[in-house]
Amino acid sequence: MKLVVRVKLLPTPVQAAALEATLHACNEAATWAAQVAFEENALRPLALRKHTYAEIRVRWGLGAQAAQHAIKKTCDAYTTLKANLRAGRYGRPGTKRHARASGKPVVFRPRAAQPYDDRMLSWQHEQQTVSIWTTAGRLKGVAFTGQAGQLEVLAGHRRGESDLVFQGGKWFLIATCEIAEAALNSHPAGFLGVDLGIVNIAATSDGERHCGRQINRKRESDRKLRSKLQKKNTKSGRRRAKKYAGREARRNKDINHKISKRIVAEAERTGRGIALETLTGIRERARLRKPQRVTIHSWPFAQLGAFIAYKAKRAGAPVVYVDPAYTSQECSQCHHTPRGNRPAQAVFVCRVCGFVEHADRNASHNIRQRGWMVWVCGAQSTAPELTLIA
Repeated sequence: MKLVVRVKLLPTPVQAAALEATLHACNEAATWAAQVAFEENALRPLALRKHTYAEIRVRWGLGAQAAQHAIKKTCDAYTTLKANLRAGRYGRPGTKRHARASGKPVVFRPRAAQPYDDRMLSWQHEQQTVSIWTTAGRLKGVAFTGQAGQLEVLAGHRRGESDLVFQGGKWFLIATCEIAEAALNSHPAGFLGVDLGIVNIAATSDGERHCGRQINRKRESDRKLRSKLQKKNTKSGRRRAKKYAGREARRNKDINHKISKRIVAEAERTGRGIALETLTGIRERARLRKPQRVTIHSWPFAQLGAFIAYKAKRAGAPVVYVDPAYTSQECSQCHHTPRGNRPAQAVFVCRVCGFVEHADRNASHNIRQRGWMVWVCGAQSTAPELTLIA
């Protein structure tokens, strides 16, 4: 299983200047190569290399490996663009948006990430330093730091390339690690149903609800602050909005990590699997009032599901996905499913058998039951191949 570990670099001012100059040179070269690829229709590495390799080496002073990576990065960008065009993410063919995306060369930001292989980057884990290639020469003794668990995974399981990233005024290295998967529990004692919702981010069939008033109040405060800054429409307002957006995203990610860790730990402790809702297309399917639409769009539920999936894969706990239709309206006891079973957001009262339960817990019971049926039918989940640890 592939995981991605992000560590923070601690360069001196001189080292930071060399790293920034390297990113600028590599991305300028990649932008020029993208223009050549567009004009010559050379979208594969071998074909593009014939047109650009020698020029990149001479014009920008890149080493052999750096030039190869700049060319490959360009080809990968066009591959991604083609996939997005086919998937309709830029609208239908013939529309202005589709024409803008397909009718001009790819352009790289001056500080876009640059891949490094083992010839350009070496790790000294005991000293917590790296030796990294730059256009000003090889920098030795560049310090890095990270959480103890991250550094342990990095030292024992790093494989392949690492990306140099400049984000928020800080330098990072993002390394790919290959970790052996735990043996899958092929005979689970049952399933832990997880209902993802608006008021409670996650509610399990064991009765545990993950959210709390404090988180909801903070989410509402963030929403009001975003709206206030957007209405100002000034340079300082946009700068502050960007700053707070990054802070909010990091906090949400931390909460999702904590929620997923508790859910997976409980499933592993009790020898059960995890049943999740299939959330693909939830924004198109959901018919919500305007305040609820704002709330559901402001939380990264897909990220939470991905965190649960890859943590479960490491723990050997099976994960299944079920159809979320009517899980909040169906009675988990008699399976009667009228809309009137939900007299209030948090209350479930079955009109046939009289069963009363918290609405989110009742939904999680239905998800648990559907998960068991999916497992019996032989369907198993696939966890994401690449997930950030942060």
